[in-house]
Amino acid sequence: MEFSYDNEQIALREAVGGLLTRAYGGDQRRAVVAADPGFDEKTWARLAEMGVLGLPFAESDGGMGAGPIEVSIVAEELGRVLAPEPFVESVVLAGGLVAAVGTAAQRGEVLGPLTEGTSVLAFAHAEPGSRWSAAAGAVRATADGNSWTLTGVKEPVPHGARADLLVVSAVAGGATRLFLVRGDATGLERTGYRTHDGGRAAKVAFDGTPAELLGEGDADRSGEIELALARARIAYSHEAIGAMEAALAMTAEYLKTRKQFGVTLNKFQALTFRAADMYVSLELARSTVLWATLVADAGDDVVTAADRARLQSSRAGRHIGKEAIQLHGGIGMTAEYKIGHYTSRLTAIDHQLGDGDWALSRLAAGVADHPTVDPLS
Repeated sequence: MEFSYDNEQIALREAVGGLLTRAYGGDQRRAVVAADPGFDEKTWARLAEMGVLGLPFAESDGGMGAGPIEVSIVAEELGRVLAPEPFVESVVLAGGLVAAVGTAAQRGEVLGPLTEGTSVLAFAHAEPGSRWSAAAGAVRATADGNSWTLTGVKEPVPHGARADLLVVSAVAGGATRLFLVRGDATGLERTGYRTHDGGRAAKVAFDGTPAELLGEGDADRSGEIELALARARIAYSHEAIGAMEAALAMTAEYLKTRKQFGVTLNKFQALTFRAADMYVSLELARSTVLWATLVADAGDDVVTAADRARLQSSRAGRHIGKEAIQLHGGIGMTAEYKIGHYTSRLTAIDHQLGDGDWALSRLAAGVADHPTVDPLS
């Protein structure tokens, strides 16, 4: 099979990579994540000018009509420099739900400002005590004629304090439905905080908060949420690939320049073997995640493909992150050196929307659905 990018995809990668490298190639990221909202609004606007924020949306909704492969290219470039922009959270996940469920009027009203870079979306779905379920739990939606109000708490909500618009899952009539909540709505309380990787999350409380039903009808939206979460997991896996690739390159360069006993560290066979094992983990994860992206592009079983990608990227991320720090020695433990920040981000990605152990349990639960193969027959 042909796995190489075409000319347009290569141009996209170079353009996005060039922009993000200029924005975060040095120590700029440290200053950006230290102040709210935790990402650079100017870089977000430049991504919009390039059409990146509209990549996965239909042209009729103001988007670029691209697919999962183009999304994966952007995600990898974000991971390569640890860019904190909420591309996966706002565009792939929250925007993807609006594109999948919203009416034509809602898509035009919500996706237009998102693609233009003037609006940030966040998906408020996780709840205290919940564990990566596609269904809503304790947050309730109450109807009063054609109006809706929400009550309950969502946490953590990535970039929930900065978001101009929240896409919220809630239980109504025994079904999980989706709602739109404006950032300035009454009865909405948002408490933002910084995460260990420099990102932002928030506790979002609803107290009779006005909301707009996303889409039409009273159908349960758990299926659409499951698909959106799966696509976001694949995109996060690509972000992890970019981060792992950068961490491995930094480690290899360190081994070639740092000296002990008068020779560079790459002269020690044991250290070279450990670096080679990191490379094997990276390439195995890359091939699995790329396969999952092609499955999503073909419209096949995205959920299972996302679980496999998450499992492999989780294992590789843990391996490469820990080895990168250890092979750097004492300097790898300092906050001033970048390699620890890559490991922190890989850890955060691993726990975003379901970690590797969770993905493994889901895959193991479906083993009995496959026929038994007799190797001797």
